[in-house]
Amino acid sequence: MAVWKQFLLLCLLGALAYGGQALYSEYGPAPQVTATAPQARPAAVELEPATTRTLSRTVEAVGTTRARLSVDIVPQADGRLVEIAITPGAQVEKGQVLARLDDVIERADLAEAEARENETARALERARQLLGSNAISQATLEDSIARLAEARAQLDRARQRLQDRTITAPFAGVVGLAEIDPGARVSAGDVLARLDDLDDVIVEFALPETLFAEARVGLRISAASAAFPGRSFDGHIAAVDTHIDQVSRAFRARAVIPNPDRALPAGMFMSLTLTLSEAEKLVVPEAAILFQAAETYVFTVEDGIARRMPVTTGLRKNGVVAIESGIEPGTPVIVRGLQRVRDGQPVTVLGDSALTEGDS
Repeated sequence: MAVWKQFLLLCLLGALAYGGQALYSEYGPAPQVTATAPQARPAAVELEPATTRTLSRTVEAVGTTRARLSVDIVPQADGRLVEIAITPGAQVEKGQVLARLDDVIERADLAEAEARENETARALERARQLLGSNAISQATLEDSIARLAEARAQLDRARQRLQDRTITAPFAGVVGLAEIDPGARVSAGDVLARLDDLDDVIVEFALPETLFAEARVGLRISAASAAFPGRSFDGHIAAVDTHIDQVSRAFRARAVIPNPDRALPAGMFMSLTLTLSEAEKLVVPEAAILFQAAETYVFTVEDGIARRMPVTTGLRKNGVVAIESGIEPGTPVIVRGLQRVRDGQPVTVLGDSALTEGDS
């Protein structure tokens, strides 16, 4: 077939196809309309209001208790124990007798010293009368005065030796276990028992040098012990050391804990919580805080729409975060359902009916 005939045939076929398409568009069936996809359901969320709460900045430490006053009960002389009045755990008063040593010889020495003192005192009186009548010299009188002074010194020593045979409590406190039984021979310095004043206990602990500027006398502490589960003992810092250890880079502090029921003994391990500062802060639950790049934000709800609110956060403690800026007290923030929430998205508030869109 000639080329011009082929070209003519192609043009004819194209014209027929165009005309057929035009006729189908004009007289063919109406096109079907596709239904619009339904809009996504609002995200279900729960709200909690931003509230004001007292937040404290604390630091943890450990220490061991010791009595406010504590001494070993020891005799001041050698001898045999004839009495020991020590009941472990008993409260004793200042000056109460705790033990006695045999004192027969010391009482005899005291009686002799008293007799000698009386004799020299009478001799001095006679010497003064004789000096008035010029029967003796001034030197003889002065010798009598010296003898009386010597006799009185011997009497004081005898009294002290007798007093040393009786061992008394130097202050009020609680006595521990007796270490020696009655009838035993003891030497000066042997420990009979221990006496502790437990009306207050002292706990010494270490803090890092970074807290040196903040640790000061009067700061509150709370102490706990495994021996008293669920109970805390409150006290305060009574002294702060002025020296920082060059090896540990820490300094010592000393706290006093009132112990009126004497529940705390000396030597008990304690866990301490030191309160460095307290302040009223606006807080929200930790679950409400979201992060994106360098931005921190929360979602609130306005008229049923989620709104993203950038915030500045502060101290975190006990499941809440302090909000320094960004929202006001009472602002409801989303705490559950955040994974399905976007800025400007409709939401449905669940839970407490008091937190509705109108309240936000």
